[in-house]
Amino acid sequence: MSEIDDLAAFAVLLEVGSFTHAAERLGCSKGQLSKRIRALELGLGVTLLQRTTRKLTLTSAGCALLPEAQALLWQAQRARQSLARLKEDLSGTVRLTVPVSLGETFFDALLLDFAQRYPQIRIELELNNNYRDMLAEGFDLAIRAGENLDDRLVAKPLFAMQELTCASPAYLALHGQPQGPQDLAAHVCLLNSHYRGSEEWLYHREHQLSRVKVTGPFASNHYRLLKKAALAGVGIVRLPSYMLQTELADGRLQWLLRDYQTRSTPVFLLHPYQGGLPKRTQVLADYLVQWFQRSSEALQGLVL
Repeated sequence: MSEIDDLAAFAVLLEVGSFTHAAERLGCSKGQLSKRIRALELGLGVTLLQRTTRKLTLTSAGCALLPEAQALLWQAQRARQSLARLKEDLSGTVRLTVPVSLGETFFDALLLDFAQRYPQIRIELELNNNYRDMLAEGFDLAIRAGENLDDRLVAKPLFAMQELTCASPAYLALHGQPQGPQDLAAHVCLLNSHYRGSEEWLYHREHQLSRVKVTGPFASNHYRLLKKAALAGVGIVRLPSYMLQTELADGRLQWLLRDYQTRSTPVFLLHPYQGGLPKRTQVLADYLVQWFQRSSEALQGLVL
């Protein structure tokens, strides 16, 4: 233990007046506490206490040191109280980093609904598809997909991201609707250039894997642009389920090949490991979890 810890133990000992009771408060054995006080005395080169079976008596050195040790203990208590108040504070800034398309999807909800509920909380939202070191860069929360996560972070599952194959009614009226994955080879497809091998789309059905080579006149690393092109009738697209709820519900896009599964990727809400989040961070984390739960339930309703 450090000398500061030993000074705090000395202050507690004199406050309760008993090695037995002080050891209970400090969560150690009576023998361990005695060793800590002796180590403090040896480190300072003085005797602090005269011990008898009935009482503890301070030496002159102990009398001189006690107020300083008590002040140290008081400062530690003030620090704990300040942190407790911080955790209960619903004002201040929460820094959040998320992938671009995901942040664009729920930004309206954050801007309108959450901001009305918690007007004193300022959200600093960064849209970035690249890895960010939350600890080094001071982020409070992050949303990231995949399973290879930083083990210094706490990861709470949000949802399983699955890409749905979609096209506009206008496109389907001109080109027909694919009945199986292999039919996509004859269609105009919109490719995601963010992924290596974007020209090969994979589908699963009844333990069988289908690989199909697709082509098209437009590719982008931005999901929102791909959705815009699909809505304009340019071609068939694969997009994450979380950004299709409105378009599927109002019929502007149609979900194709529903009987075939595409790869599912877990998405997590992350925060640095610590004893407890500040309340402003916790309420935002809870809000995001509930938002994605409602979104998943609404999409499930469309499937049924």
